[in-house]
Amino acid sequence: MVVCVCNAIRESQLRDVARSGQLRCAKEAYAQLGRKPKCGQCLSFARNIISDVAATA
Repeated sequence: MVVCVCNAIRESQLRDVARSGQLRCAKEAYAQLGRKPKCGQCLSFARNIISDVAATA
């Protein structure tokens, strides 16, 4: 599933980044992918995914 249309970030990519280290916010995950949020509509969904990964780790 596509999380961020502006940057073409998929849920699987975001989950991989979240699993690889300690993230404080979604913007850090985007930075690790070499991107940054543009319109911001995806940030709440990205935060939920990161929280989900942290909860299951």
